[in-house]
Amino acid sequence: MSEILTIDEIAALLKMPRGSVYSQTRSRHRQRYGDLAIPFFKINGSIRFRRSDVEAWIERLATQEAS
Repeated sequence: MSEILTIDEIAALLKMPRGSVYSQTRSRHRQRYGDLAIPFFKINGSIRFRRSDVEAWIERLATQEAS
């Protein structure tokens, strides 16, 4: 099972402000950017991230930038 991370842990991993991470989880952002939005899920209303999903997301972004 992949490690489950909090907003603060993801913000530190991505070296982004906490507010920027929150804004990427909003439905408006997800509708606009689709697969480019950071992957997350909720547990009892709390936002969580699976490390393996976030790492795969980073790789997709890096691959798209290189193309």
